[in-house]
Order: sequence, then structure tokens, then C-alpha cells
Amino acid sequence: MINENFRNIGISAHIDSGKTTLTERILYYCKKIHRINEVKGKDGVGATMDSMELEKERGITIASAATNVTWKNYNLNIIDTPGHVDFTVEVENALRVLDGAVLVLCGVGGVQSQSITVDRQLKRYKVPHIAFVNKLDRVGADPRVVKDQLIEKLGHNAILMQIPIGKEEDFRGIIDIISRRARFFEGENGEIVRDGAVPDEYLELLEEKREKLINAATMFCNDLAEAYLEGRETDEMIIKAVRKGTIAMKMTPVFIGSAFKNKGVQLLLDAVVNYLPAPHEIKNTAHDKDNNFENVDLICDESLPTVALAFKLENKQYGQLTFLRIYQGTISKGIDLTNARTGKRVKIGRLAKMHANSMEDIDIAYAGDIVAIFGIDCSLGDAFNGSGVNFTMRGSYIPEPIISKAISAKDNKSEDNLSKALTRFTKEDPTFKAYVDEETNETIISGMGELHLNVYVERMKREYGVDLQYGEPKVSYRETITQSVNFDYSFKKQTGGRGQYAKIAGSLIPSDSDDNEFTDNIKGGTIPAQFIPGCEKGFFSSLSKGLLTGFPVVGIKMSLDDGNYHPVDSSIMAFETATKAMFRESYHKAKPKILEPIMSITVDSPSEFRGNMLSIINQRRGMVLDTIVDDNFTKIEAEMPLSETFGIATLLRSASQGKADFSMEFSKYKPMPQSIEEEVLKKAQNNS
Repeated sequence: MINENFRNIGISAHIDSGKTTLTERILYYCKKIHRINEVKGKDGVGATMDSMELEKERGITIASAATNVTWKNYNLNIIDTPGHVDFTVEVENALRVLDGAVLVLCGVGGVQSQSITVDRQLKRYKVPHIAFVNKLDRVGADPRVVKDQLIEKLGHNAILMQIPIGKEEDFRGIIDIISRRARFFEGENGEIVRDGAVPDEYLELLEEKREKLINAATMFCNDLAEAYLEGRETDEMIIKAVRKGTIAMKMTPVFIGSAFKNKGVQLLLDAVVNYLPAPHEIKNTAHDKDNNFENVDLICDESLPTVALAFKLENKQYGQLTFLRIYQGTISKGIDLTNARTGKRVKIGRLAKMHANSMEDIDIAYAGDIVAIFGIDCSLGDAFNGSGVNFTMRGSYIPEPIISKAISAKDNKSEDNLSKALTRFTKEDPTFKAYVDEETNETIISGMGELHLNVYVERMKREYGVDLQYGEPKVSYRETITQSVNFDYSFKKQTGGRGQYAKIAGSLIPSDSDDNEFTDNIKGGTIPAQFIPGCEKGFFSSLSKGLLTGFPVVGIKMSLDDGNYHPVDSSIMAFETATKAMFRESYHKAKPKILEPIMSITVDSPSEFRGNMLSIINQRRGMVLDTIVDDNFTKIEAEMPLSETFGIATLLRSASQGKADFSMEFSKYKPMPQSIEEEVLKKAQNNS
């Protein structure tokens, strides 16, 4: 049996676009909560979905949170995701299991740098989405400009589905283009949606926008094109065509409103059920472990063998909470499932639906649903199967950490608690990593940015009582070579009895990308095929630690063109050792350089502080790429070395009386200036 009244949706957006405020209103109008709370926590409570104390204090979403609501007989599973790029893995894991999404955009800021990141994530996982232009009550808000930015900056086929009545502080209602009706939101919290006639001054604009909407929708329904020409199109026909285009990701319907002012949210919920897909309308693929990992289409049918994916882990007081998306079959209390990765069978003891940090126990859940199970030990991305199948699923995209800090506990008790905290957090968040540096014996934590690491340090102190100290962030540099070099290297070792012999010839070549590559060009068996893996292993193991600073080597190709072997003394190990020795000998001849991580940064500031912002960026080796002036606001897009960004957010806010917003994400690695490189080399030599 297939349930068409399911929707699994995510709320995704740039930071401060109003995602959590929107989710709070959705919970209220769906009668999941009976009071609206302030996101910033000014009311002493904070938003429902921001259940972590740090989230309430900072007014930001740190971890994705799941809830479930009912809207007009439709069951909606909703995941509120973080907007800050430091917590991007939470977004990746959520989008991996969602069928649709609402892309929230600020009516003033429009498409911003992190909007581009979110859009890339939606496309990576092929998640159909609608757009919601929020904050239309703000000065400078214009949904038409934001719609145009969706087209120009993100390449969407964006179509306005609604027209605002009034603008900025006079924004008072919404015109639905399809039905040609106006909607006004009344009551203390906008809970009463009053249907009314369209004001006369909007009639001409309405017909113009309706014609554009229908012309776009006819691309997905020939019947609609015919009916429109004959003047017999219906609302249902238009909705059906737009739905088809949305699910195919060839159209992005754009809706409008102000979540904070309680306008447009109910209409957005109608759009979710009208235009976003049910679970059975999305193609999901698994890999059959018993059949050479061949692709298998999963069918959202409760009568088939169970297949579910663990997409989020939380460590609770009494054990691990595992969030599951059920792709097919059913899960009920007491049944046994098999972990495809480990092959172990586990019994489901407790099954629940989540609402932020509270659980509602249930007895059974069906294909298409999102649930949580308690007390099962597993890893992120594990697939769970019922009897008769042995399927696994592809994991989420996990970006590499780009910033590190050295931390240390001040006493033995804190040392034990630190170990527990690191074990938990690294399991829950693949972008947060911890290791002990063998040379310095320091514990190093790595993450996606300063905020990311600061949040985890704060959580260690609060949740585990760790008394710790930590040093300045350590930037992850890279090394590369700048010119090609040929090699012809022989390795001989005779210690009595069987010796070791290997000869290799070829070249080390700079690559155009950051990828490393090994190419086997051996002809005529000058090196037997069984010894080639030794050369490849020796090459890649040499890249883990560069000879300038000890950082990894990127952007290098090894071409193995010739060589020789001994029928007795040659071995895989001999060729591996020869390759490592060759690399040490040839590396400095190839004129290596240090690469530093470059961040894409965006500064949004009132125009009166533009000079201050540009000055700070230039002083920190930043390169301004674009400056966009919109009324009294300026958006500056620039690139800056990661090492120069530490503390810059505080500096920018101080220079703008707290009015500037700053965001950044990793862009690329780039050679550093000679003078800076000499400083880094000097520091590396002092630490060695």
C-alpha cells in the first residue's frame, strides 16, 4: 500500500533568512504548539526547534531538528536545518533523506553566498523545491528582484505564484495568481485567513503574471496549453502542470510572505502539499551487496522487505538515538533488522516520532516515514534491512575540515570526560574530527570554521564538565610542486641472502587541479604488473606529509614510464620503498610551494560603512570580487586567506556599529606570497 498523503520536507536557507521562525509558525498553524516563541530567546523560552541551550542563547540553529505535523489530512515530516556553513553536514545528512524542500530567501538580501551553497546541496541530492521569499515587511524587500536573482544567480526557472498587496511596512496581504483571489491574515497571530477580492489597482498586474505563469506551466502539460488557447483552463490543471515541473526540478514556484508578521505561512503549507512530491514519487536507489553492489530501485511500499537509512545520531542520557528514513517496508517495535555494514541483527526496542527534543512513542511506522529508534549502536549512513534483502545506500557528501585548534584538559577527571565528549561528537558529526598529534602529543580538533569549533568547545564544558584550554586555530596548509621533474631511481639492498631491488623511471608533473594521480605507462613488462601497486602505494603514502611543512601534498601526477626488476630480489615492498625514496629525492627539484586555503567571504553592511568594510578586507590580504549597492545597503563579495579571517567577524561588526553581517565558506587552495611563505616555513622549522 502506498500513502500519497505523506510529505518529507526540509527548511533550507542562508543564515538569518528566517527558517526557524517559519518552522515555529508552521508548528503553530498545524496546532503542534499553542504559543509562538521568539527565535532569539528574548521571551526566556526560545524557538521550539532550537532545543539546545546554545541555540536559544545565540539565536541560531546548530543541529537539524525533526518534527511531524498534520495539515489538511496530510502528514508532514519537517526538518529545520542550520543556515551557517559551519554546520553544513547537518544540511547534507537531512537532504539525503528528504523528498522536497522549501528554499527560504530573505526579501531584502535575496540570493546570498550561502544560498548558492544550499542550492548546490539541493541539486546534489536532486531534491525538488519551492522557494519562499520571507521578510516582506522589511524596508527594501522586493520578491520580484529575488525571483530574478533565482534565475540569474542560481539558474532556476523561477515563477512567481503570488503578488504582495502593499510593500514593506504596508505589506498586508497576498494575491494568489492561479485562483485570482486575495488572502488577508487576521487574528492575534494571523491564524484567520480571510478570502477577498483582488484590489482594482492589482488587476492588470495579476493578469500579466497569470499569463506568464500559465505559459511556463504549459511546458509540462499539453492539455493545459490547448485548454488555455480555448479559454477553458482550470485551477486544477495549472496546479497539476506546475507540480509536474517542480518534481522534475525544471520549475521553481516562488511564494511570498513574512513569517515574523504571520503572513503567508498557511498558503506556503498549501503549496507544500500541492507541489512537493510524496515519497513514492521520488526515485531512491540502493546497492545490492549480494549482487556486486548493483543498483536497485527502492519502492515506497509497506508490503516489501524493509530498507531504512540512519541519517542522524544523537547521544542521549540513556543511549544513542538514531534517526531513520524508511524507504520501503515497515518497522515495528520488537522486530529484528540487519545492519548492512556490520551484518549484525538488532532488535527494535523503542520506536518514536520526534518533535524537536521530545519523543512520542509509536508501535509501527511505514514506508516513506521518518522515525527514531533508541538504544541501537550504529554509525551515520548505516542501512538497516528486513529479511530477504542485503542493501546498502550511498553516503552523504562530507566536506573536509579546514580549521584546527589544539585543546588540552587541565586535570585527570576532565581528561576522561574530554575523551567521552570527543567520541560522541566525532560520531555524530563527520566534519568534526579529533586526533592526537604524534609529534607534539597535543589533542587537535578540526572543523568547518571558528564558530563550529567554539560551539563544540562550549558543549564540552557544559555537557561534560570539561575544564580545558585551547590555542589559536591551526590552518591546514597544503603543498604542491610548480615544475615537472624526471626521475630515474634505483633501489638496491643486500644484507645477506635475498636482497631488495627495484628501478623506476618517469616524471612528477604539476596538476591543474588539487587531485593527485598515478599513471602506469609501463610497456613490455619492464616492471611486472604485480609490482605496480607497490609504486602506487609508495607514491600516495609520500603525499600525506610534505617535505616543506609536513602538510599534505596536492596537485601532483606521477607518471611511471620505465624501470627494471630482479627475478629474485624484487618485490612489491621494494618498489614501494623505491618510490618513497625517489619522491624524497625529486620533491625539492620540482620547486615545491605552500598553498593556503582561500575563503569566499560576503559582507552585508549599511552603505555608510562601506569604506570601513573595504579597508578591513584590503588590510587582511583580501581581494574584492564584487560590490553590490542596493539602496542603503552594500554587499561585498571577496576572497581572503583563511589565516587572515580569524577574528574578522568581530572587527567588521565593531566597524559598523554591530550592523554588518559576515559569512564565509571554503573556496580553493592558492599559492601564498613569498614573504608569508617564509614565515610559515620558519615556524614549521622551529616546531620540528
